[in-house]
Amino acid sequence: MGEIVGAGLVAHAPTIMLPRDVRFELNEGREISLVTGLRELREQVFANPELDYDTVVVFDSHWATTVEYVIAAHHHRAGLYTSEELPRGMCRIRYDFPGDPELARNTAKFADKHGTWITPIDDPYLPIHYATVNLWHYLGVPGKRWMSVGCCQTADVEDNLRLGRALADAIAETDRKVLLVASGALSHTFWNLRELRDHEASHPRHVRTPEARKADEDRLGWMEQGDHAQILRAMPDFMQYKPEARFGHYLMMLGALGEERCTAPGRMYGTYENATGTGQAHMWFDRPAAGWAT
Repeated sequence: MGEIVGAGLVAHAPTIMLPRDVRFELNEGREISLVTGLRELREQVFANPELDYDTVVVFDSHWATTVEYVIAAHHHRAGLYTSEELPRGMCRIRYDFPGDPELARNTAKFADKHGTWITPIDDPYLPIHYATVNLWHYLGVPGKRWMSVGCCQTADVEDNLRLGRALADAIAETDRKVLLVASGALSHTFWNLRELRDHEASHPRHVRTPEARKADEDRLGWMEQGDHAQILRAMPDFMQYKPEARFGHYLMMLGALGEERCTAPGRMYGTYENATGTGQAHMWFDRPAAGWAT
């Protein structure tokens, strides 16, 4: 029987892909902790020889679908990625990893059971997005499968939880040991273009509003305490701060971990930071000895 052996909310902000000297220039002469946090996360989790896993499932907040959830079902994905959003920094990034078509198709098998719509796609021309590529660049380990799941833009909280439930059933039915990565931000409102360059440093005072920063910090505190139930209860309030992808990346992950019954405490890699007005952080959850849901 398969199992989820780790999970996390992980930031993919474009600034992590800028050259080192540019990152330092934007951040008042210092490295941004999103970069050092990813390096530590790789060393302690993704490349840790003591952690046995086969597949990384990425809930990709930059892959927007509309009438269904779509899962990348390729045997292998490789190429060069240049972002249409910020080609100055995300330019010809090489990616090369095996996929997990079996897990993708097994997840779709559980769509009816959970009252949702899931389609696995293995079209070689299916675009890939930087919410997957940026994290693979830092965290990818040779031979480990990576499989991306899109965020459905018409999905609400319950829909996202249902996708997570279907994925959990699919993992349990296979022999896969899986890491879940909710790739995306917390609050997600950018500064206007004429103001933006005054707010590129990563200190959280540059997050778009003090209220958005407070909302983000509250949720990170609840994650550290393992109080995922409170995050669910407070989702209507959080929506006013426009979390990236309506926080679908986190909610799909949580649906696979047991929803409000999940009490896994998180630990931060790096610190909470700004990225052009948005709130960013890396929060990782190890599998509790007694399981995810209590």
